[in-house]
Amino acid sequence: MKSIIFIGLIGIVLSACQSELKKTSSQDLSQTFSLIQRNADLMMGKEWEQVHNAYTKNIQKLREQPEDAKAKLDLAELFMQEARVTGEHGHYYPLALLLADQVLIDHAAIKDHAFRALSDKASVLLSLHQFVEAKEVAVKAIQINPYNAQIYGALVDAHIELGEYEEAVNTADKMVAIRPDLRSYSRISYLRELYGDLDGAIDAMNQAVEAGYPGYEETSWARMHLGDLYLKAGKPDFAEMHYRLALEQRPGYPFALAALGNLEMQKQNYPEAEKLLDQAIQSIPEVGFYITKAELKLLTNKPDEANQLAKEVIEMLKEDEQAGHKMDLTYAYVYKNLLADPKTSLQYVQKEHAVRPNNIEVNQYLADIYAELGDKEKANQFLAKSAISKI
Repeated sequence: MKSIIFIGLIGIVLSACQSELKKTSSQDLSQTFSLIQRNADLMMGKEWEQVHNAYTKNIQKLREQPEDAKAKLDLAELFMQEARVTGEHGHYYPLALLLADQVLIDHAAIKDHAFRALSDKASVLLSLHQFVEAKEVAVKAIQINPYNAQIYGALVDAHIELGEYEEAVNTADKMVAIRPDLRSYSRISYLRELYGDLDGAIDAMNQAVEAGYPGYEETSWARMHLGDLYLKAGKPDFAEMHYRLALEQRPGYPFALAALGNLEMQKQNYPEAEKLLDQAIQSIPEVGFYITKAELKLLTNKPDEANQLAKEVIEMLKEDEQAGHKMDLTYAYVYKNLLADPKTSLQYVQKEHAVRPNNIEVNQYLADIYAELGDKEKANQFLAKSAISKI
């Protein structure tokens, strides 16, 4: 949820991609800007066929006209969506950023192209947890077009992650005024949740779900969060209903499988929980699924298996970092909750706190770790910063 200057291997790869994009012959563009075959569980009927056809169409356009800005942006947005669906963030997000940056370099004078490229870039940077730079890019986009709801959504997300909650509320109001849809309602929901209005959050997320098309990835995502809100409200039956609806409307949806697995863990139905988590893991390489499975192993007194899963997670996080993904809070969680190493966890959270000291989640992490380390004074200091005032 930063203009990225990659170093090391990823920088070499992106430089090669930039050169490749400008070639009109030699190696096939589809080798550099490749589309990964989806897992069979993620085909979603004709959805994969439509994705593949759109990909082929845009690659052909770029073969014929390497400077085609629209084809580059269409391809970037296809890659962004595939990253969400398949979990292949390390593959797709660097390519999407590259394509957006190429448009900004070659077509900056054309406002429509520049705005769209900045919007795409801000979205990717948010997904990579490069929040400071995402905010900067979103502001530049709004200066070009202050009447687009989606770019205000990116700015809402950046404000939230940076702990700028009043600014987030004001920006969300602008967004919903321009276009009351799934994306704006879902952000209103999250802000209400942050401010402690759980009933209001549920109401707004219900509106988000109703505004979406059943079975679309973004609608399933919204329904999953609606289920999470019901779970937080102490209504697990309602949560399960929405998880199962998400799975029914988007068969094989891995996040619904994992959520149901988490519910089974809470019911102490551990074999079913592991079965569901394994199904989710087989679909996409989502770090959170592995973390939940490691927690399951701890619950079932299998510390060696939990430790092995934690090590696998750390290797996955290193790969994500190579693609520009900031993963400090996830490292912190793994070291604290899976590896029982609060001191190492603290180091990662402190890095995150240096970037966004006003974020309530970061401050809550610090409060919890200092409490575990026995430093009550610092725990209370950060605990005081881990809540925001009512609207």
